[in-house]
Amino acid sequence: MFQSFHSTGIGSLPHTDPVAACNVILDFVDIPFWPQLPHRSFNELMVPQYSEGFPFMKMEGESFYVEPAREAELSAFYEAIANRSGFPISKEYAAGFYTFIDVLKRKERRFDVIKGHITGPLTFALSLTDKQKRPIFFDEEMKELSLELLEGKASWQIEMLRPYADKVLIFIDEPILTALGTSAYIGVGNDEASRMLTEVVDHIKECGGIAGIHCCGRADWPVALSSGIDVFNFDAYDFWDTLRLYPEDMRAYIDRGGYIAWGIVPTTEAVKDATFDILKEKLDNGLASLEGSGIPKTAIRQQSLITPSCGTGSLSIEDTMKAFSLLKDLRNSYVEG
Repeated sequence: MFQSFHSTGIGSLPHTDPVAACNVILDFVDIPFWPQLPHRSFNELMVPQYSEGFPFMKMEGESFYVEPAREAELSAFYEAIANRSGFPISKEYAAGFYTFIDVLKRKERRFDVIKGHITGPLTFALSLTDKQKRPIFFDEEMKELSLELLEGKASWQIEMLRPYADKVLIFIDEPILTALGTSAYIGVGNDEASRMLTEVVDHIKECGGIAGIHCCGRADWPVALSSGIDVFNFDAYDFWDTLRLYPEDMRAYIDRGGYIAWGIVPTTEAVKDATFDILKEKLDNGLASLEGSGIPKTAIRQQSLITPSCGTGSLSIEDTMKAFSLLKDLRNSYVEG
């Protein structure tokens, strides 16, 4: 499915020029992805970007909330679900997506894999609230319809990107997975989290895509691993040793052909002091920790990809370039070594 230690990115870049962002991506990674540009527009933040078309969503300046939908809007939404027409993302919400398509057309090159992304169903449903700050996760209708919305955003991307690659990989970006079990999310159980993730993963696969999940903190990894994902991406810079805490789950995941995407290049201030040697040592330690869990070395290495630990949207352009340069150097050391 993938070549060992090939690289990709998570989504966001600090650029406001979508052409410049696309050039960075195509110059530095093996699996190109379309850039999210949160500094360009509030619409490109991770929740607003995928809210377009959701009949309950209201935006006022740089704030958003939900309220009861008008009947005509709700009927149109249900009709789109019934027709399986997907839910497009417009240029107003994703300038980088449309520039990415334009660049691919000009290059006249077909890739093995291209990557898209959606906000995860937990993060979306727990971040989008009504005016009383109650998340839509606790409203059954809105929660289920938000799943339909995100699935529609995924299927639309797959159809749009399919002409340029043999396979389309869709990452489900799920940062709130790290907070499950904390006091902030007492009413959110692992069973419901697993159900929602599995439903989106299944939909991506039904549409012919490859399903991945990205989580940029420390979480209960079996929730993600049991969802049927093909690619598991985590912050390996800070949490490289956490996978060994779940040896049986990791063995089962590797045995069924799952890939680990090691988020080994930091996307915090730590990138300023990061060096090739430091990152390679961390990644080598992470690989060795899984080998110590009884997983064959060959399988681990054949089923490993590398990425930054998260999106680079919070970094400066200078630090972003350093992060992608380190990523490329690491990729070359493992592929050519």
